[in-house]
This record gives sequence, structure tokens and C-alpha cells, in this order.
Amino acid sequence: MMGLKSNIMALLLHLLLMLASTAKGQSIFDITTYGAKPNTDITQALANAWKDACASTNSSILLIPIGVYQLNQSILDGPCKSTIDFRLEGTLQAHPNPIGNMMVLFEHIDQLTVSGTGAFDGQRKKGGDKNDCRLEKTCAKFPRNVKFNSINNSIVKDITSLDSQNFHINLFDCKNVTLQNVTIISPESNPNSDGIHVSSSEEINILNTQISNGADCVSVGDSSKQITITNVTCGPGDGISIGSLGRYANRTEVTGVTVKSCKLINTWNGVRIKSWPDSASAYTASDLHFEDIEMVNVSNPVVINQEYCPFDQCDKKIPSKIKISNVSFKNIRGTSATSVAIQLICSKDLPCEDVEVADIDLTYTGTQGRITSQCRNVIPIITGKQNPRACVEAAPINATSTSTSMAEL
Repeated sequence: MMGLKSNIMALLLHLLLMLASTAKGQSIFDITTYGAKPNTDITQALANAWKDACASTNSSILLIPIGVYQLNQSILDGPCKSTIDFRLEGTLQAHPNPIGNMMVLFEHIDQLTVSGTGAFDGQRKKGGDKNDCRLEKTCAKFPRNVKFNSINNSIVKDITSLDSQNFHINLFDCKNVTLQNVTIISPESNPNSDGIHVSSSEEINILNTQISNGADCVSVGDSSKQITITNVTCGPGDGISIGSLGRYANRTEVTGVTVKSCKLINTWNGVRIKSWPDSASAYTASDLHFEDIEMVNVSNPVVINQEYCPFDQCDKKIPSKIKISNVSFKNIRGTSATSVAIQLICSKDLPCEDVEVADIDLTYTGTQGRITSQCRNVIPIITGKQNPRACVEAAPINATSTSTSMAEL
């Protein structure tokens, strides 16, 4: 009975989509009309459906109806002749022995919509690991669930990403893209499974999103501008990070990142800026703001770490070449799982400038002494309530180990 009910619901949804699309002058490209069947590999059927949808001069919907489908690496590229909606109502499961480094790649598309109540399932719990990138600076990368390359004026909404082998959603060289009402889930024990990673992109909005994983919930990499992260709930995981910066050569500045009205629950870190010592690039990171953030049992709520060198993959004695300035941490409240609630460790050669710490109200939930803060190579601007007051102590040389989790690169 349940199977019959699901089939009837899928048919009704398909009919409703057809009626609505006809009224709007849209064309529907249903993968089942290209030979796709549930519980089979649909890689070729999806490629064929995408080719026709992308070539359509009418606004088009590529429909993946309710059902579970297997998928190997799929490159869905443009440019397309009209707007296109990748409508995911079913579940796309990664092949257990995938080729390439992503399950689905969208690239060179303007006015793309990725929507629907379905899921991208990376099957990490079944696929296992090929390599341990935590221990090697260069290594074979695990497949990402979804990657967006050179996507402009687009929206991603309502979808779910499950158990990615690597980053769940990766944006590179994108402009004016909004992600909203996205759900991302993978075990806390899966390292390097960043929820949303943004690099070399601008005008990116991440809104009203739920993320629980084994690494940064959201990470903003180098060469990124005007990134807004609002109303994101994160946990477990490694918090919301700008960085890590300076790891790779030929990268440029990060500017205009705002993280606002977010909640972090049982994460290893809270809000954080991190750069590598012995940097491969030298550039600025500025106009970075964290405001109205709630912490619930977060181990390191507020962090600047310019000595970020997990698993000794760099020379810690060479100061970071990333210049950090015009930063604010405002209205940060809640509970810290460690006694060092604020840790600002900046570069010896390029001390942080114009760092504002305002209206901090954090309570330590443990028993290892009193709540405190540590700083090095920074003199912050302190205003409003201070619990704890910023820069009460000088950070010891080995302090950065407290803000590096076992899940991180």
C-alpha cells in the first residue's frame, strides 16, 4: 500500500508540475522519459535530459521525480539558451566506487535554479575513505556532493545534502548566488565534510540553513568578496569560518564577509578567522563581521588563529603573510565548553588592526578555572559588555592547539 501511495503522489506531483509549467510557458524534461528508472544508474539518462533542457529556448525544468536513483559523476554544463530549474524531488545516490571528484557539477550557467525536496546522498558511510587529507597537504580529493563552477544569478533552495565524501556544496568562481532553506547532514565523525565552502566568488548569500557535519558548517576561502551568512544553525561541526587563508599560491584578498543571526550548538569552534603560517600567498582579509551569534556549549566561541597549522603541514616559525583588519565580533552570547572563550592570535609580522570586540556575554560550563580570553599581536577596540573581557591574558605559544579539531584539514 505504501508503494502504491508513493507512486500516486509522484504522479500527482508530475501532473501539477506539467500544468503549472504549461501556464508559464516552461518545458519539462523528466528523466524517466529518457529511460531513467528508480534503483538504477541514471548517469546517461540525466546527461541526455540536461542536454535537451539546456538547449531549450523556453524556460525549462529538468525533473527528477520521487524515487532513489544511482549516479556517477555528472557534469551539467552550459551556457544554456534559457533559464533552467534542476528540480530534485527524488534522491540521487553516489556510486559506491565513484569516478571524478564530485557527484554533480554545474558549470558555466546563468540563471540556474536548483530546487526541490529531494537529496544528494554521497553514501560516505558505505563508500569509505581513499586517503587521509588531514595528514597530507596534497592528496587525492574525495568526491563532493555538489559543485558549482562559474554559476551566476542563480538560486539553490530547499534541497538536502547527505553524507558527502568531501565538501557537501562547493562554490567556485560564482557571482550573485543565493542558497536558502538548505539542509546538510553527515556524521560528526566524518572529517573534511564542510557543509558549504565558498572560494573565488562574490555576492553569495547563505540564508536559513541547517548544517550538522564533521567540519566547518560554512567556510569562506580566499579570493571571495561580499559574502553574507544569515540565520544558519550549525552543530555538531566546526563552526563558521573564514579560511583557512594562505595555504595555496596565487590567491587574492577576502573582503566583505558578514555572519549574522546564527546559532552554533556543540561545535568545536564558533566563529573564526584562520590563516596558515608560512603562507603561500600574501594578501589582505578585511571588512569581516560577526554579529548576533548564539553559542550553546561551543568549545572555542570566538577565534582569530593566524598560526593554524593542523597536523604540522607547515612551518609554524614563519609568520602568516595574511593581513587581517577591520574585524568585529558583536553581541556574542551563550555558553563556552572551554575556559578560553575568546582567542585572538594574529601574525607576528602583520598584527591585526581595527578589531572590535563588543557586547560579549559568555558563560563557561566547565570546571577548569574561570572563563578568560587570550591574545597575541592585536590590541582590540573593546566596547559594551565584556564577559569575559577581551585579551585578559597573553596567549601562550602553544595556544592554537585548542582551536584545531581532529576533524579539520
